[in-house]
Amino acid sequence: MGKGRLEAFSDGVMAIIITIMVLELKVPHEAELHSLQPLIPVFISYLLSFIYLAIYWNNHHHMMHAVKHVNGKVLWANMHLLFWLSLIPIATAWMGENHFSRLPVILYGFILLMAGVAYYILSQTLIRIHSGNKELATAIGSDRKGKLSVVILVLAIILSFVHTWISMALYVLIAIMWFIPDRRIERKLENGQTLES
Repeated sequence: MGKGRLEAFSDGVMAIIITIMVLELKVPHEAELHSLQPLIPVFISYLLSFIYLAIYWNNHHHMMHAVKHVNGKVLWANMHLLFWLSLIPIATAWMGENHFSRLPVILYGFILLMAGVAYYILSQTLIRIHSGNKELATAIGSDRKGKLSVVILVLAIILSFVHTWISMALYVLIAIMWFIPDRRIERKLENGQTLES
């Protein structure tokens, strides 16, 4: 089956997730600069989550560009990813409203961890259905950055019991690592190679 509907649905869900998050930024009742101060933790949470969603959208877009077709397993793997991404607004709002308290920061890290696992499952499912063509597997490679991200997320969750700002710094570190779209796939696409099954 074609991949168009999967891409369109995924794009729509991610756009809705971002819209829900921005609605958590409540407008102050006063027109003074100091009235924005209570919004700082909420805005920091929103900014970090927006960056994560942008990273997922970019890499999802690149990966889907590199395949010709999908099957039912890919559709479910994609829905699994979207499920975890759809929980980001809840964790984002809770974390921002509670000024990065331990439980909200742990929940945020757990959701990011599960989204990372779901993305890995999706990529491996795509590789399996394109088993006749090794280009996608070559483009994705061993996914060291993805595996390292999972390790850092687990570490961040554990270290939140020491101090939540350590966890936040690790969440930012992962976002920085992934800020540029996955160049392995991009290089294949730039060379004019379309990955087929």
